[in-house]
Amino acid sequence: MAKAFLAGAGLEVDTGCFAIAAPVIAGSAKMTNLPWVTEAATVANVLGLRDVHLLNDLEAIAIAVPALTAGDLYTLNPGTPVPGGAISVIAPGTGLGEAYLTWDGPRYQAHASEGGHADFAPTDPLQIGLLQFLMKRYDHVSFERVCSGIGIPNIYDYLREIRHAPESPPLAAALAEAEDRTPLIVEAALNKPDENPLCTATLEMFLSILGAEAGNLALKIWSTGGVFLAGGIPPRMPTALANGTFMRAFKRKGRFTELLAHTPVHVVVVPAGIIGAAIHGLEMAANR
Repeated sequence: MAKAFLAGAGLEVDTGCFAIAAPVIAGSAKMTNLPWVTEAATVANVLGLRDVHLLNDLEAIAIAVPALTAGDLYTLNPGTPVPGGAISVIAPGTGLGEAYLTWDGPRYQAHASEGGHADFAPTDPLQIGLLQFLMKRYDHVSFERVCSGIGIPNIYDYLREIRHAPESPPLAAALAEAEDRTPLIVEAALNKPDENPLCTATLEMFLSILGAEAGNLALKIWSTGGVFLAGGIPPRMPTALANGTFMRAFKRKGRFTELLAHTPVHVVVVPAGIIGAAIHGLEMAANR
């Protein structure tokens, strides 16, 4: 893809920086949800570049966060940001990515993580049932299994099995033919909620789980600088995120509820991963 792009654009390039949806170790990345292995040295050789750097896609998003403006964000909770306070990033897309930033004096430093693969922790009886349902399917039930593009159909299947809400026959037929069921479920919940109560209940549970895990991350990092929701899903549903379900789950942390109520929460509505990769690549070129 990069080779075709460079050929078509007619650009002279000597440095490349690629954000990869995978852990990056010693210049190598094995994709989590695709059968791809990417090696920085191989990419440099194939593209004829002097330098190639790979970084985790959530690290790239985190790098972009300090450069974002108000127009790049949809605010769910303005809160009271603490200057230099740690910042956390949670990004549900195909999978669930998490990252964070810490202040080192002159600037923020971005850190990748694989927190999306930590154990799913249900917060109510309905979610306990979801965990039990998925434990029959998977050896390990992570937050990514219930809080991502691949997780939304899992929630749908569970709620359908326990007959939590009626399933729309036309949608059921469409889902049976779909290669990827997630867009159909989400679009039905957002655009025709009354006609698709099972999809509406699925989205409600997804938002509650996402809010709870965003709150978990805020506590672990102590994100007094703010929490940023990114990835492919949040920018497509800012109104749904603002309906109260997400923030109620985010703040419901017992003795720390009041403190989380003061934490700024924003949805990133621009492709921050590309911005962060560009910033990092330009810094590499400048430093060289």
